[in-house]
Amino acid sequence: MDLGLAAAVWPWVWLAVAILFAVVEVTILGGSMVLLPFAISAFVSSVIAFYDAPIVAQWLVFGAGGAVLFAVFARWASMVRTGNVLPVGVGANRLVGRTAIVTEPIGPVDHGPVGQVTVDSEVWGAVSTVDVAIEAGAKVTIVDLQGTRVLVEPATVDDTGARQ
Repeated sequence: MDLGLAAAVWPWVWLAVAILFAVVEVTILGGSMVLLPFAISAFVSSVIAFYDAPIVAQWLVFGAGGAVLFAVFARWASMVRTGNVLPVGVGANRLVGRTAIVTEPIGPVDHGPVGQVTVDSEVWGAVSTVDVAIEAGAKVTIVDLQGTRVLVEPATVDDTGARQ
């Protein structure tokens, strides 16, 4: 299993493999964590090779260690991906259902002019979802988002002041 190399050469071979895998991981694979586990295991194999570990042990550390680290990194990446999903109502979506004040008049749908509304001290471009013009100072309800604009409709309130 020594592939015809002297025992004194193996630490340098493992170190070269570790560096090569790390460089390819960073430059070509863009940090996808595919070769990084094997770069780490090659480095560990290099360290144990410097302490005269048998070549079989070096290969075992490289292969098994890389596979175990790959599985750990894959599990970690999966948890990070699923753990970073924003719940509904976070970010701009938090505005849906909120009442805003029109600061720049909003034209009817068929004319397409964009007005502005203020909600929570934020100014947003606004487009009406109904076919009526909405004047400045009117209260509107945000019903959706479209890019960087909010879609609004006139707010309706009952006698108690609650939105219907």
